[in-house]
Amino acid sequence: MTTTLSKTRPPAKRRLPAPLRRFLGNRLAVIGIFVLIVFAGAALLAPWVAPFDPAQIFFSDLRAAPGAAHLFGADELGRDIFSRVVYGARVSLSAGLISVSLALVFGGSIGLVAGYVGGWVDDVLMRVVDALLALPFLVLAIALAAILGPSLQNTMIAIAIVTAPAFARITRGEVLSQRERDYVQAAQALGAGDGRLITRHLLPNISGALIVQTSLAIANAILAEASLSFLGLGIQPPAPSWGSMLNAARGYLTDAPWMALFPGLAIFLAVLAFNLIGDGLREALDPRGRVG
Repeated sequence: MTTTLSKTRPPAKRRLPAPLRRFLGNRLAVIGIFVLIVFAGAALLAPWVAPFDPAQIFFSDLRAAPGAAHLFGADELGRDIFSRVVYGARVSLSAGLISVSLALVFGGSIGLVAGYVGGWVDDVLMRVVDALLALPFLVLAIALAAILGPSLQNTMIAIAIVTAPAFARITRGEVLSQRERDYVQAAQALGAGDGRLITRHLLPNISGALIVQTSLAIANAILAEASLSFLGLGIQPPAPSWGSMLNAARGYLTDAPWMALFPGLAIFLAVLAFNLIGDGLREALDPRGRVG
């Protein structure tokens, strides 16, 4: 009597999606993610990470050098620079994320309408966008922040307004490119309405370009917020901001260089992280753009 043993195949291993594998294979992008996680963790856990209140003054430690008492040193009022850098991460990251999210919604909606409707609507909307793009980014942000008044909320609104035209341009271009594709024509032939075409077909296929632009725009927004705070148009003292910390350090570059070193380094690393992530996303979502 012959007994047949049934062999069971081991379950197939689930592989990561190809874009995610390409992104994780980019070492610089992974470094950017790591740096961003450090900043985000410090911002979220600031009350536990920072050893002092960022506004607490120590008159005995005026411009104290980095050491055991103050890891990054103290500023002109004796405030702990490490604590202020940690709390400043909250301001910079929130300003970057919120302002770019507003710009994505507002600018993306304009670009979507212009590219999908076309005709005179496209002409009018794009001429307005072209007029805004013709103005220097930072100059327009400074003008809007000065008009709205110095505060973090107004700074985010100003950055969102000057960032939105770039999203409008990119969205319009992607919609024009996808609108003539065969799958869109087929969906229209099957009776799909405008809402279904936009939400089920166009938006998923243009999301890659918008994701890349978002990561790069956040880096620019962090720089813009720091610049506006440096000029006194952003969040107001004694609230900590990397830009305002650099402004306060201008008069002490020789006697206390650490006052400018650490907030400047924080700006550099945060902007670099988002740029590295943006480059990694560009290669992962559009492998045709890779060289070599």
